[in-house]
Amino acid sequence: MLQRIQSIWLLLASVCAFLTLKLSTYSGTTPEGIPSSALMGMPNFLLTVVTVIIGVLALITIFLYGNRKLQFRLCLLGILLELILIFLYYTEIKKYMDGTLSLTSIFHVGVLLFFVLAAKGITNDDKIIRDSDRLR
Repeated sequence: MLQRIQSIWLLLASVCAFLTLKLSTYSGTTPEGIPSSALMGMPNFLLTVVTVIIGVLALITIFLYGNRKLQFRLCLLGILLELILIFLYYTEIKKYMDGTLSLTSIFHVGVLLFFVLAAKGITNDDKIIRDSDRLR
């Protein structure tokens, strides 16, 4: 299970997803005039739900190493959900008057990158299995 590289990538994707719940993604001034307001995943219900789904999906996908086709599809679903989450954060950021992205917003890019690397690892495993079957 953990000897496969995609398991490591999926574990890192899960960790990054859960870190985005507590760490600030954006900080700025709200329309109500509250300065230094931080945008995090926990206070917003929709952001929390989608983030938890992504993190749990990555964890569950680790244990599906016997079914590479399903594991690959779940990686693609994780990529799609992360893109939706980034869009949701973008719509929340547009509500702020001014501000800047926090350094920890890089974790969202990390989740995408780790899901892509896991999908690449799954396809490499599948190719190795097909090649070894052909040699028999």
